[in-house]
Amino acid sequence: MTNPLLAEFATPFHTPPFDQIQTEHFLPAIQESICLAKEEIEKIKTEPLPTFENTIEALDRSGKKLGVISATFFNLNSAETNDEIQKLAREISPLLTEHSNDILLDQELFQRVEQVFQNSAKESLTPEQWTLLDKTYKSFVRNGAKLSPEQANELRKIDQELAQTSLKFGENVLAETNKFVHFVENESDLEGLPEGIKEAAAQIAEEKGKPGMWAFTLDYPSYIPAMTYAKNRELRKTLFMAFNTKASKGDELDNQENIKQILTLRHRRAQLLGYSTHAAFVLEERMAKSPESVLEFLESLLKKAKPKAEQDVKEVADFAKNLDGLEDLKKWDFAYYSELLKKEKYALDDELLRPYFQLENVIEGVFLTSGKLYGITFQKNEKIPVYHPEVTAYEVMDREGKHLAVLYADFFPRPGKRNGAWMTSYKGQFRDESGDSRPHISIVCNFTKPTKTRPSLLTFNEVTTLFHEFGHALHGILARGTYESLSGTSVYWDFVELPSQIFENWCYEKECLDLFARHYQTGEKIPADLIQKIKDAANFQQGYLTVRQISFGLLDMAYHGQDPVQITDLKEFETEIMKKTDLLPRTPGTMMSTSFSHIFQGGYSSGYYSYKWAEVLDADAFELFQEKGIFDSETAQSFEKNILSAGGTEHPLELFKRFRGREPKQEALLKRSGLIPN
Repeated sequence: MTNPLLAEFATPFHTPPFDQIQTEHFLPAIQESICLAKEEIEKIKTEPLPTFENTIEALDRSGKKLGVISATFFNLNSAETNDEIQKLAREISPLLTEHSNDILLDQELFQRVEQVFQNSAKESLTPEQWTLLDKTYKSFVRNGAKLSPEQANELRKIDQELAQTSLKFGENVLAETNKFVHFVENESDLEGLPEGIKEAAAQIAEEKGKPGMWAFTLDYPSYIPAMTYAKNRELRKTLFMAFNTKASKGDELDNQENIKQILTLRHRRAQLLGYSTHAAFVLEERMAKSPESVLEFLESLLKKAKPKAEQDVKEVADFAKNLDGLEDLKKWDFAYYSELLKKEKYALDDELLRPYFQLENVIEGVFLTSGKLYGITFQKNEKIPVYHPEVTAYEVMDREGKHLAVLYADFFPRPGKRNGAWMTSYKGQFRDESGDSRPHISIVCNFTKPTKTRPSLLTFNEVTTLFHEFGHALHGILARGTYESLSGTSVYWDFVELPSQIFENWCYEKECLDLFARHYQTGEKIPADLIQKIKDAANFQQGYLTVRQISFGLLDMAYHGQDPVQITDLKEFETEIMKKTDLLPRTPGTMMSTSFSHIFQGGYSSGYYSYKWAEVLDADAFELFQEKGIFDSETAQSFEKNILSAGGTEHPLELFKRFRGREPKQEALLKRSGLIPN
């Protein structure tokens, strides 16, 4: 039997043949492509004299087939998984970890890399070549190339265990999310919920075999509206407790021991490599450079944001007391009363905006905005195979109508899909002797599904989420690098959020909203007064939201900035760390760490601060667009050239300075967030 993963992909643009791939194809394909990659490495080692071309460049170009197959597999494990795929992930993950270690701990290969590194003059290479050489050398050193054989073996064991434990962490979070469902029998218990949300809840109940009832899950499109609009306080409390006790109940899905193991392994790994902590190891290769500078950054923001955050919470508490006589505002009350307060202050709520944000129109808006800025166009291509019927594939073309990228879009929750929203790629961009190999990019979200009577109508927050993920996608789509490991989103982690976060800014601008925000029934454009209300409300609760983000960054740094042997009781530890950022009474029994997938399964360990760090960059960068015009072609071309297309070819600070003309300043973010006068 031919394995479609190992054959040449006979599909448009050599995209994965999802219509032919079966789960059982992955393991043999991974095994075979590891063998092919090993052959490529052995060939590099036989070259007589190490040079940049035959060693550093050749290394970057090795393992392409393995990269595509493993990316395809792990993307499915995030967006369309099942028991079989999860079981296979536990088998495949150690193979890939071992293969990576085989390369990075290969002394003969490292000696070649080191020789090129030591004998290359910076001026003899282009900036991109120098970045690749520097990154390759550091990658070997930071992954154990200078360890003794005994230490290298220990590192291998640590990496294997880390890979398995992180997978288990994510599986537990998904299982906990999927297993919870709360049924409501009486419609009177749904007071305050908009009709569209009630209809969606009825549809979920029907799908789960309980017609005539309403069902709520922990998927964001179900959970968030219930917390925001349900007048029934007990319903809100039930959902809040379920959401905030995920994987912490002392059963087989509990993640507490997984967290301890991940922390211990990361710390031991960092120490093996000569670093005091995991945070010190990670941050050496970030814009922030050290744990001290991250903490200084977060503490400085906290100092400015906390007084405003305390005012925000007091305002909501006073409002709840005046409205309903509520004396003890709890965490499950905050979103509900905050939304009512926003409606009173700005005559604005999500349900007023939803009719203007039909998903199909917002997608069109994202495409039109990208086109006006960067001259690109998108065309649906039904010949490109997709991994689920809900996924749409597009071909992206440049200004001249030439092929630029493939984009997959996947928007609705499913049992096999983890919560949240993300951008990923199936194949990165690179150049070789055959030309410019273009990328295959994917955005995955969990938006409000259509019902029998209404299309998918997004909240404004979902609109900004789509723009955010599309900003990441543009970083991949517009990549123009030579080397895949420096292309697109392959940048410092505290820089990667700049393209995504800056793109959210267009959602607040009339010139952009006029492109796509139309009432789904009447077709009328969103009224100017509603746009003004969106802008007026942009700073609403910004103090509270800023402190919330800072709290996650501080918790991440606390976990990874010390010896975890001191962390014995996770609930107690989390409570203690969050004290300085707590704005509402903590709820006994709750815990967010056990579902904090960003740092325990994703790539954000010692990096959650990146969201706020990149906000400084995005606010400062967008100020230039505001000065010149949000669709100013010269500014857009400069952003494309210096940020989006450049990827990781140079240090991000140099790229930012080239675009902005100077180093970034905090003032723009503080003004935008209402933390200092504008």
